[in-house]
Amino acid sequence: MPSKVMKRGILRYRASVTVQGQTVQKMYPDESKKSYQAALIWEKEAKKELERSLSQINTVSLAIGTWSNEYLTEGENRFAKDTFQEKKAAFARFYKDTGLQREFPVHDLTITICRNYLLKQVKERSGYAANKDRKNLGTAWRWGFDNMEGWPKGVNPFLSVKKFPEVRQPRYVPSEEDFWKVFDQATGQDRVMLLAFLHLAARRSEVFRIKWPDVDFVANRICLWTQKREGGHKEYDWLPMTSDLRQVMLQWCEERLKHPTADKEHVFVCLEETPFCREYFGKPFLHRQHLMETLCHRAKVKPFGFHGIRHLTASILYKKGYPLAVIQAILRHANPNTTARYIRSLGLEETRGALEEGLKGPAQVIEFQKVKAV
Repeated sequence: MPSKVMKRGILRYRASVTVQGQTVQKMYPDESKKSYQAALIWEKEAKKELERSLSQINTVSLAIGTWSNEYLTEGENRFAKDTFQEKKAAFARFYKDTGLQREFPVHDLTITICRNYLLKQVKERSGYAANKDRKNLGTAWRWGFDNMEGWPKGVNPFLSVKKFPEVRQPRYVPSEEDFWKVFDQATGQDRVMLLAFLHLAARRSEVFRIKWPDVDFVANRICLWTQKREGGHKEYDWLPMTSDLRQVMLQWCEERLKHPTADKEHVFVCLEETPFCREYFGKPFLHRQHLMETLCHRAKVKPFGFHGIRHLTASILYKKGYPLAVIQAILRHANPNTTARYIRSLGLEETRGALEEGLKGPAQVIEFQKVKAV
């Protein structure tokens, strides 16, 4: 809106426009209605031109390729390896399925583009997969807002799309019998590792990260490190080490002395001397992709993974009557609702047994009279 100012003894109108901290002004010769109207028109046109000019400047410096590269470069050191790979894959899918080039301006990334991409994920993958990408790319957008100069001031185009309905199949939880069948097929270090998964209810990355200083044989406890929290911060928890686990860990500690060239810090390292593993010999594990599949095949049981063992531990404790709060503490869930979801994976037969046992009483068969069709 034009304002009146005194300049050189004459009252004049001054037009002024400010966009993204940049200001342009123009003085008019007097305070007449004609000068006021001209100032209004100038402000309207000047605002459009300034916004266009600044948009061009920002577009050059804020290509989506620059954004994704900077975010992933920082994230490689901040996030756990699996989390980083998940975020990297989300960007790769986004480029592939939208057809956008890395030079595409961040400022032109609209809600419509993001919605169409996520709808494609729903159609070709699942609602759960689309929501995963929505979360990962939306988080990356927030990072850009917080860390990159000239970032768009508007809404987050990914999180502006509502979450999609999910149809998630319950995770298969092995029976205790199947676990021990698989355990019997394992040897050496793999047996120790499987017992650690069962007795600690640990995540795969937590077991692979265990170092010998984390194993306290005096206080009978083991320290587990996790990197699941927002921001990539590592956190640790001390868990009790059962007598069975302590015994096998001591035996494994002695066995490790027979491998002086292997990594001395980590408890579990690659000790296989096959051609495929030669490159990784003596180094801590990262994945162990085929171990459980191979052991389950040998044991002739339905395949399950490391995380299935974590669910199994939760279900064993629940069946033995331990309260949800105790199970939550062992699983180290920040939210009790997460623990409740684990418990629901006990399956239909557990529910059937509870109903059969809990609802016993006198009953009789109800006879229904057949109605003849007219």
